[in-house]
Amino acid sequence: MNIRRRTTAAAAGALMTIAALAVSGTATAATSSPASAQAGITHEENPRVPEGAVWTEAYFPSADHSGVELHADVLRPKHLSPRTRTPVILAVGPYFGHAGQTGPEGWTQTGPSNRFEDFTSGANLFARGYTYVMVDLRGFGGSTGCLDWVGPGEQADVKAAIQWAATQPWSTGKVGMYGKSYDAVTGLVGNNLRLGALKAVVAQEPVWNMYNYLFSNGVPRPNVTGTPNAYNDIATIPPLSDDTDRYQANATYEESHPECLADNLANNNNPDLDSPYWRARNLAAKARGTSTPLFVTQGFIENNTKPEDVEEYLDNHHGVERGWLGQWEHVRGNETNDQGQLLMGRAGFFDEVMRFYDRYLKGNKTTVHDPAFAIEDNTGAWRAQPTWPTPSSYTVANLPDGQYVDDGLASTLAAAAAPTDQKWDMEHATDPAPPAAKALAPMTAAADTHSYFSWSTPTTSRLRITATPRITLHASAPGNVMVRLWDVAPDGTAVMFDENVALIERAGEVAFDLKSTDWTFEVGHQLGVQVGTIGSGNWRDIPSGNTIRVTGARLGLALQNPGLDVSTQGDRSPFLDTYLSQSTRTLSGVDEGTFPLALRNRH
Repeated sequence: MNIRRRTTAAAAGALMTIAALAVSGTATAATSSPASAQAGITHEENPRVPEGAVWTEAYFPSADHSGVELHADVLRPKHLSPRTRTPVILAVGPYFGHAGQTGPEGWTQTGPSNRFEDFTSGANLFARGYTYVMVDLRGFGGSTGCLDWVGPGEQADVKAAIQWAATQPWSTGKVGMYGKSYDAVTGLVGNNLRLGALKAVVAQEPVWNMYNYLFSNGVPRPNVTGTPNAYNDIATIPPLSDDTDRYQANATYEESHPECLADNLANNNNPDLDSPYWRARNLAAKARGTSTPLFVTQGFIENNTKPEDVEEYLDNHHGVERGWLGQWEHVRGNETNDQGQLLMGRAGFFDEVMRFYDRYLKGNKTTVHDPAFAIEDNTGAWRAQPTWPTPSSYTVANLPDGQYVDDGLASTLAAAAAPTDQKWDMEHATDPAPPAAKALAPMTAAADTHSYFSWSTPTTSRLRITATPRITLHASAPGNVMVRLWDVAPDGTAVMFDENVALIERAGEVAFDLKSTDWTFEVGHQLGVQVGTIGSGNWRDIPSGNTIRVTGARLGLALQNPGLDVSTQGDRSPFLDTYLSQSTRTLSGVDEGTFPLALRNRH
């Protein structure tokens, strides 16, 4: 959700004038000031500047020697002298343009983006003695260059931003990164760069491998063209009339470089995960051996930046890890709904974030103990863990053979049709979902040519499926395959809690991960495994028309004993009930089951 506070002409203060400084390529928004005061524009002079801060602008080159010039908005604590060194909180992304985050927002006066004003004010950032810097990625806001979708160019931008922030005369040399969605992705990039100046990263709802935002195992998602178009639109948001000449020239870079927009549409449409393009953007794989202290959030039922490759990233990362993981949508840790409910359900996000920053950017210790990971499962209960996942045991379910027609039809799934012309950026993309009115539409598990089901025997104790399920199967013909996991109650009420798809390029073995999950089964419930054609509307699959026989299917699962949970504070996240209403069906034809679902080595 974007936070947009529009100024009016009546509220607009003094307009900014720019005088270039000779040091560090910095421009300051001030005409004159005492030597003991911060040079720049204050909230009293421009209401777009946060209270307690002084705003200046700066420019510096990217780290790849490409000639790209990056723009930064710098917010320094007003009460400090210009000689006072502070740690720096850095946000790098496409959403910091002066005119608006994802489109023009009606501002009547230029000023720094308010994208994370909730954070700077809610965390008392300036009173705490932190400097906050927002850097535009190449092609966005006041930066030049062509968009590079988290590729080598943008990774060079992140490197340059960290190094620049660490070497300014007002910096202690210790930098933390902060973001949600795209600017959380740049935090993961920062960790992967292994820069000594970067001391901590807070990344809310990132994409862990950029491929998964546009494709799933060779199958395009509906936003495969909509997302590049959306970022082209963001890159070409016109600057404001009172932006500096330098900012305006950089903001209109695409007018003299039309190839930037064309290349952005063409470069990322390769469905091959192993292509050089996508290997460079596989952040989970590139995290191997990194150690920057990391604080992340991830919704398991996210409808935007989904929990794919999160486990691989955390496994490859060897440093301090903190996380909030649970049953929410694409939201911030502090965000609330109209009823005042926290959308992640857990209180104290900014307090916890600042204890994290104070520890690793200032060296301050606290008497407050925060769990390494706070996790909400599908019951709405929160628990504390030293890491995630922490399985009690593993099992491989051998599934019965079956077959389906890859026709792209799913009459029994009550699936919604996916729009294919919508322009989706990471802040707003959502997969279509069946409306709540259809939530209890009966679904026959037998005699369905589009898919077939396998069932576990009923559970004899509570257990949790955690981590990342993986399916391996042998397909008799090329086509597409979707695998869905269902939590089936004794009365046939079933919740689809995990899914993924893959392209079957040729007959033979196919193996792929589903989404990471954290789902608790009650006693007597069964796991239903549905294998079939895609037909959900959430991918741009091309049905083959083939009848595909599936043999030798195996489902690898990590199981956890809920009886060992250590509770921690947190309420039921509001989106969980929305998800349940969208994903619940009544299944008929459920049999006694062919494979066990049980914990081993129970304590």
